Amino acid sequence: VQLQASGGGLVQAGGSLRLSCAVSGITFDDYAMSWIRQVPGKEREVVSCTSKSDGSTYYADSVKGRFTISSDSNTENEVFLQMNSLKPEDTAVYYCNAEGAGPEYDFWGQGTQVTVSS
Repeated sequence: VQLQASGGGLVQAGGSLRLSCAVSGITFDDYAMSWIRQVPGKEREVVSCTSKSDGSTYYADSVKGRFTISSDSNTENEVFLQMNSLKPEDTAVYYCNAEGAGPEYDFWGQGTQVTVSS
């Protein structure tokens, strides 16, 4: 199983970035796909999550209205996070995560750094 995250970088406040996570080795539609961010010294935060099995989507209050999660299982198994109106407090390492039915079905990508300058 591989989750390859990309798209991070340095952007000014108010700017946009689009993160991508290419997924292989699992049946994509059987997993809830999440973007989770981590700042050193702080708790991990689930930014957004989407599940094709029940059609649900979740956004943390801190990103509602600014971030959009989407996925493409038709051509490539990818999950995206469109991040608009970025703020310095969005600075973190962003990880993609695939969670299936059971703890043994919990997979992580390597993380991509997002830095928002003020």
